Amino acid sequence: MEKYDAIVIGAGHNGLTNAAYLAKSGLKVLVVEKNDYIGGAAVSRELYTDWKYSNCSYVCSLLRPEIMRDLQLPRHGLQVVPYGGGVTFMQNGDYYGNHADHERQHREVARHSKRDANAYERYEADVMKQTRLIRPFLMRTPPDPTSLKPKDLKELALLASSFASMGEEGLADTMRFWTMSIGDFLDEYFESDVIKAHLAGSGIIGTALGVYSPGTAYVLLHHYMGDVDGSVGAWGFARGGMGAVSNSLASSFQSFGGTIQRNAEVGQIIVKNGKTSGVALSNGDEIYSDIVVSNLDPKRTFLKIMDEKDLPTDVVTKAKNFKIRGSSGKLNIALDGLPTFNGLPKGSPLCLGEKHFSDSLTRMERAYDDWKNETWSKDPYVDMLIPTQLDPTMAPPGKHMMSVFVQYAPPKIDGREWRDEDRDGFAKSVIDQIANYSPDFKDLILHCEVRTPKEIESEVGLTEGNIFMGELTFDQLLFNRPFPGYAQYRGPVKGMYMCGSGTHPGGGVMAAPGANAAREILYDLKRSNTVPEGYADD
Repeated sequence: MEKYDAIVIGAGHNGLTNAAYLAKSGLKVLVVEKNDYIGGAAVSRELYTDWKYSNCSYVCSLLRPEIMRDLQLPRHGLQVVPYGGGVTFMQNGDYYGNHADHERQHREVARHSKRDANAYERYEADVMKQTRLIRPFLMRTPPDPTSLKPKDLKELALLASSFASMGEEGLADTMRFWTMSIGDFLDEYFESDVIKAHLAGSGIIGTALGVYSPGTAYVLLHHYMGDVDGSVGAWGFARGGMGAVSNSLASSFQSFGGTIQRNAEVGQIIVKNGKTSGVALSNGDEIYSDIVVSNLDPKRTFLKIMDEKDLPTDVVTKAKNFKIRGSSGKLNIALDGLPTFNGLPKGSPLCLGEKHFSDSLTRMERAYDDWKNETWSKDPYVDMLIPTQLDPTMAPPGKHMMSVFVQYAPPKIDGREWRDEDRDGFAKSVIDQIANYSPDFKDLILHCEVRTPKEIESEVGLTEGNIFMGELTFDQLLFNRPFPGYAQYRGPVKGMYMCGSGTHPGGGVMAAPGANAAREILYDLKRSNTVPEGYADD
């Protein structure tokens, strides 16, 4: 069997990013993927004739511009179309609109609360301050706070300097922000229920936490720290669906001589004499390499494809204790036309962005209560978009595709596996909620793909369907991600590395974990670094 310089397990976007940078340095690299398609959760698939769905991830903002430029992803077919605005519909027939235009946004907030219109400016400035603090560290390796190595001391000093520059009061605010709930945070600024509800969604997306759970304020920050075309906090659609991100990364990787092998599920990482020597596929084939990089989540990596006898006891324990609870579901819907929404004129620019139907923190917390009771939310929080309004490539002319992200959906129902009737009930709760605000929506449905945590885990390989490969709580960030002692992308076995979203800086289609891991691998190999570090913010 042919030997490679490096084998990357999993053709998700982080695995492809890691492989591209290793191949760019001149290494002979193989990516092995269990499915017959690439992309992991960043994938576009035609499951209904002539409709293309972004099956899991659905919007683009977090993808680091440093990586896009360095790997020339636009040249390899990636185009991100920005969208602005959004709307939260209210039960009383009114709505709250989120406008890209500053003056228009001020008037809209003032329409609901004059007090909140003034508070909104302060809120945006405070959140942006936190965003500017964290963004430069996305493309850096977390320092080991217990190490005396010059490299770690330098990074610790840089981290300390950034926090110190905020001053005593700013530092106190930062510590509060990172540990408090999004509900408590917003309560300090706003009085309007619908404004708080609209903003709070970013604090719970992808988490097994509610709006009043400590740590959800940071999750909001995680969704603010991306950009599209240099506009920090902006979001956009990848033309052709999120699979376009993965396809462009694969094309870049292959341009450097890399190889992708599909239908190649890894059964075990081979370890000999305390070092990796390759992977054994589920079909019995063995492929050899001194370097093996796992793009799987920490639980799958250490508890599924590694032999416990090859690992230190503490790693097994830490992997078992790693928080990776599933909480999200997804509906992808083919529509015969563009639905209308109560209170909004057809063609309103607000319709181009995200739509929500939870108008109070109380309703959102009750949705979380259902998850805690091991059932799907009967009044769910949804993040709904119709990307075909800006990207006509995803549906036939005059038709549309609707993406509906849903909180909350538990990994098990009453302690058992999901059944067909559970999937149907989950889908009905979401469709009924949308139909409450759109009188013609149900009549336009041609096809609906329903993805619960069960499908997300079985098809994509995300444990419990957790889209971030681990909770983004303070105890699982920076040098604690995935767990202390192993936050610098190196595994406990020589030659074994991790590059998935279970490592710093976390989940979302960011590509930073894959790039950062490649930098550390090249450092260990004493090869020239091909990975850019983060750009300084203005």
